[in-house]
Amino acid sequence: MPSGERRQRPLRYVALGDSQTEGVGDGDDRTGLRGCADRLAELIAAYEPDVRYANLAVRGRLAAGVREGQLAPALALRPDLATVVAGVNDVLRPSFDADEVAGHLEAMFAALTAQGARVATVTFPDIAKLVPLAKGAAPRVDALNERIRRAADRHGVAVADFARHEASTDPRMWSADRLHASPRGHAMIAAGVAHALELPGSDDAWTRPLPGPPQAGPTGLRGAAAELRWAVGFAGPWIGRRLRGRSSGDGRSAKRPELLPVRSPVGGQPQP
Repeated sequence: MPSGERRQRPLRYVALGDSQTEGVGDGDDRTGLRGCADRLAELIAAYEPDVRYANLAVRGRLAAGVREGQLAPALALRPDLATVVAGVNDVLRPSFDADEVAGHLEAMFAALTAQGARVATVTFPDIAKLVPLAKGAAPRVDALNERIRRAADRHGVAVADFARHEASTDPRMWSADRLHASPRGHAMIAAGVAHALELPGSDDAWTRPLPGPPQAGPTGLRGAAAELRWAVGFAGPWIGRRLRGRSSGDGRSAKRPELLPVRSPVGGQPQP
């Protein structure tokens, strides 16, 4: 990232993306969301106390929506560092086109790096290991990940390659809906991006398996019943929104559209 001597102002970090970057799964809408981008900002603040941070992410956004709604505001903030994370919502759509989605991501990489920002992104784990009903999505995730790697390489974008590490599919890293990271998972994402950016104090600990095996889920009839409860409680509402042409982000705006000190309130509440 640009040095403080060259910047002559506090470092600026801007996060673009969907629900993961917004922080869904780490806190709630009543008390405020934290999430991987907030956590990364805190890691940066450990050595850049004056860092200013904005989070433009909105849940439910497709890659095209992130580009259309967040890129221009991000460029206007003239970030020194930006994270761009999107594509999972696209993977789950019947009309998914890996080249099209990667094209939107690459356009954001190009615009931000051309303005002088250091940019980081991620690859996505195999969601079929978390959601057996999504087994057919695995080749789509692989295709998108490979395009993300190539686009990132072309533009000098740092990549936290979660797809290559089994720790990213440990159930303990995911919330009950299996689609959003748990607080532990959000911390892992932040640590992975920090390591990809070679931030001071970062290391590869995020790649290592969690100690002890995850709690075994029910099998047989109990396992089938658990999958049915998940389908009714989480998959059903998601499918219902798709059929109605709705999104979980409808009517929502960015939680932190302005550059603010990291210790300023996020999501309506001070950070813990």
